[in-house]
Amino acid sequence: MTLIKRMLACGMAAALATLGAAAPAGAAAPHVQDLGVPLEDVLLIGGVVAPGPGGQTVLWGASSGAPAHLNAVDPATGAEVARYDLPGAGGSWALDAAPDGSVYAGTYGDGRLYRWTDQGGVQDLGRPLPSENFIWSVAAGEGATVYGGTSPGGRLFAYDPATGVRDYGRLSPTHAYVRSVSYADGKIYAGTEAPAAVFEIDAASGATRQLPTPDGLDPVGKWAYDVNVVGGFLYVRYGGASPGPLHVWDIAAGRWTDALDSAHGLDVSSPDAEGAVYLVKGGELVRYDPRAKTTTGTGMPITGRVANTRGIGWAELGLPDYPGKSVVGLLWRGLMFRYNPQTGAKSFVQTAVKGEPIDVTALAEGPDGRMYAGGFLNGGFAALDPVTGKRAEFHTFSQSEDMTAHDGKLYIGAYPEARVYAYDPALPWNSTEYSPSPEPGPAPNPARLFDLAADKQIRPRALVSAGRYLAAGTMPDLGHLGGVLALWDPRTGTLKHSQRNVVKDQSIVSLAYRDGVLYGGTSIYSGQSATPPTQPEAKLFAWSVKEDRLLWEIVPAPGKPAVPALAFDDRGRLWGIAGGEVFAVSTAARKVVERVTLSGSKSASGQLAFNRRDHTLYGAHAGQDVFSLDPLTGRYTVLRQGPVHQLAVHRSGDVYFAEGPRLFRLTGQQTR
Repeated sequence: MTLIKRMLACGMAAALATLGAAAPAGAAAPHVQDLGVPLEDVLLIGGVVAPGPGGQTVLWGASSGAPAHLNAVDPATGAEVARYDLPGAGGSWALDAAPDGSVYAGTYGDGRLYRWTDQGGVQDLGRPLPSENFIWSVAAGEGATVYGGTSPGGRLFAYDPATGVRDYGRLSPTHAYVRSVSYADGKIYAGTEAPAAVFEIDAASGATRQLPTPDGLDPVGKWAYDVNVVGGFLYVRYGGASPGPLHVWDIAAGRWTDALDSAHGLDVSSPDAEGAVYLVKGGELVRYDPRAKTTTGTGMPITGRVANTRGIGWAELGLPDYPGKSVVGLLWRGLMFRYNPQTGAKSFVQTAVKGEPIDVTALAEGPDGRMYAGGFLNGGFAALDPVTGKRAEFHTFSQSEDMTAHDGKLYIGAYPEARVYAYDPALPWNSTEYSPSPEPGPAPNPARLFDLAADKQIRPRALVSAGRYLAAGTMPDLGHLGGVLALWDPRTGTLKHSQRNVVKDQSIVSLAYRDGVLYGGTSIYSGQSATPPTQPEAKLFAWSVKEDRLLWEIVPAPGKPAVPALAFDDRGRLWGIAGGEVFAVSTAARKVVERVTLSGSKSASGQLAFNRRDHTLYGAHAGQDVFSLDPLTGRYTVLRQGPVHQLAVHRSGDVYFAEGPRLFRLTGQQTR
């Protein structure tokens, strides 16, 4: 037993005996006010152009929500043709249309498969593979057959209404994701996560072979993100969500024949009469001829950070400038694009796809006194009036991992690539990445400051104002462990310090600052759940900002996997939450001095904040409830039961918390 563990074991008994009892019945409870949904937007991920109700060609798109929806859009007008619930699904990357006229959607959250037919509407087919919770891609085969790729088991399956599910098994013992799937002429093509691999599977026998990697391509750190078979050629885009190289495999010749730089994905169109396809490359819709190996621009810009198509194909529009068939497609926020190869006509139309509520993932008071909220997946960025609680503004933005005010600006940690932005509320919003305008605008606001993608980081889970600096703690990407502690200097516009593995193989998920020292709470987990941890329990560490060095580390809550929140009280004690425990640390003595047990939970989720108005700690416990805790007595009160994961205290003393997409406010707290 280490010295620190002996101190913890011997020194706590008397203190712990008097702590943790719930507050007496009859104590005045604060008022809970429902502020509604601050974040609501369209997020389309999977899409396909195919026949819809009555045989009319439509743009099919799956919109994320609770539940997700399958939307059919008229390509001539953008009007809604049909909208179907996908019960039990949060969203879908995976849509395709089968030759028999049915449309399949493979979803995430519970890994379910759905089938739409004109006669029967949407049918929930359940989970094709009980071990898999995410269907990343589906590809139509012959008749009504569809093939799908999954995680976390990296499996491939087939579904035929006549025969049911066929499990082809795991494609590779070293891969957990079948990220992309396509089918042609009896063969299934499937791509994996990094290191990128592409497999060819015989649909009848199940025989599998791995295709060679293109010459000069290093698969390390790259996914075979998009796989599309069109007109005898296999198109594979290597990389990730950002533009990357698109390699072309001639199926008949059995070799790689060409490569295109800066392809956006997610799909290429079916071929025109000459065998050429349309795709987005370098921020423009282009025509590519795989036999001549030529690329021709259309002059149609597809701009912004997320500029990949959510379904692309051909439709007859019946419009004056669009004779014959036109190229049509959907973009991620519900915008539709159209291009006619005969006339060169091009246009964007905002479709009637309805927005969905977005789960809140970050809450913070801004430097202007307003409350700010950021959201999951769809992202979004909302400012709320602290007096009325009403949404003052909303903007399209990335998924937010954390927010904090520092030196007159609001800093935002964004997923993926562990990007950090600074937003100045005194200046106009101008996101060149997420709300691009065809006209030049003012300087970017939020301004992107830095990212930690080179260190294999994905989530900036913890941000805190640290004297002169902004401090950030991160979680790494799939297949990696060990977060980064970074210090940004706004005066010089540079990173003062950036270091990975401050605590070996642990992410940094909470931060607090006092008197030149940063205190960090860790998590044994990576930023992607498929990466197995190597460490048994989370730690608390202290870091000298001036000297850029680790001062000490302890295990504050034995057996707990994460310390997701930290807060100082007005007596200088550092409080943290870990699963079902709240603890206080003497930073001078470097040990836990008080502990309150809420439950036996080992959850990695939790929130904790100190309210200087009533000198009370407020927290969210393991997604189970909101509680208050008196740091003098250790007595706590459960204020509201429910799935709360985000919580913040405003300078007014009001406490804000979120249950999924809904925001609430506690008012009327008693001051001591």
